[in-house]
Amino acid sequence: MGTLITGIIVLGIVVLVIRSMIKDKKAGKSLQCGADCKHCGGHCH
Repeated sequence: MGTLITGIIVLGIVVLVIRSMIKDKKAGKSLQCGADCKHCGGHCH
């Protein structure tokens, strides 16, 4: 039972991280360009 609960918590965290990354990418932010793709000339896409 504890394994199932831990798995659900880990899965929830992974989903939140992926959702945040997608949201940042749509907003023009990326880790490859210092979190600001507007100033890198589009080289991070």
